Amino acid sequence: MSHDAEIRLEPGERFPNLELPDHTGRARTLSEVAGGDPVALFTSRGWWCPKEQRYLRELVRLQDEFEVAYSRLVVVSVDPPEVQSAFRAGLGARFTFLSDAGRDWLDRLDLHETTDTTHDPYRPAAFTLFPDLTIHAVYNGYWYWGRPTLEDLRRDMRAISEQIRPDWRLE
Repeated sequence: MSHDAEIRLEPGERFPNLELPDHTGRARTLSEVAGGDPVALFTSRGWWCPKEQRYLRELVRLQDEFEVAYSRLVVVSVDPPEVQSAFRAGLGARFTFLSDAGRDWLDRLDLHETTDTTHDPYRPAAFTLFPDLTIHAVYNGYWYWGRPTLEDLRRDMRAISEQIRPDWRLE
């Protein structure tokens, strides 16, 4: 790694507070996007990948639940904001896309996909995060079946919410 200390992407560790432009080009931090709520964060190869298109269509099916459950979906890719904006609109997504077109975080996160020398993308992965960006679970999405199912995401968000919401239990 060429930057700072090693970043460990495993449960119990804190995910870096990425600062990247969103799909509108506005600079955002991951903690700002989280807004005090749990986050499901996905690194994506990009709009051009049929696997990504298929998986993100599934996430769109989940966005209504995330919105009413005070949880966030976030996608990070190397696509520039204007491409992300068009892709997002085509999907019907309302959740945030963050652009690492400058590849500022790609190698720092050690999620560089080495097999695609044309697009130089992220290796697909998923992280469920507590509001303070502590990692709850990690999924290797490079092999498609390693991606979290919608039910996996629901279970993770339930587990996180149970721990952070003081009024979770009926008493």
